[in-house]
Amino acid sequence: QVQLLESGGGSVLPGDSLKLSCTASGESFREYRVGWFRQAPGKEREFVSAIRRTGQIYYSDSIKGRFIISRDNAKTTVYLQMNNLKPEDTAYYYCAASRTGILSTIRDSQYYAHWGQGTQVTVSS
Repeated sequence: QVQLLESGGGSVLPGDSLKLSCTASGESFREYRVGWFRQAPGKEREFVSAIRRTGQIYYSDSIKGRFIISRDNAKTTVYLQMNNLKPEDTAYYYCAASRTGILSTIRDSQYYAHWGQGTQVTVSS
């Protein structure tokens, strides 16, 4: 079992940057893939980015080129560097972890068994 805790959210202006952290506690963090998802009011939860235990990285098209995911297994933390933020990035951001290794499920929240409580990101002028 792994427990996740997000931090780093906040309110920023368009064009600003934020760095989210997802810190894990529990067993064998390096065996998990970790994903970031977000949910805006009135919308479904959507995939943002994920990093597999091998280090392979995946992004949604909406944030590609602006967000960077990374992991530090020694610190049991996954980061999401968000640059050039836009108002449409406003959402509650969640990190999630899974021991599933099936690549086709990397963007599907149903295949992540462990979730953090989320952190709010607001981008507004």
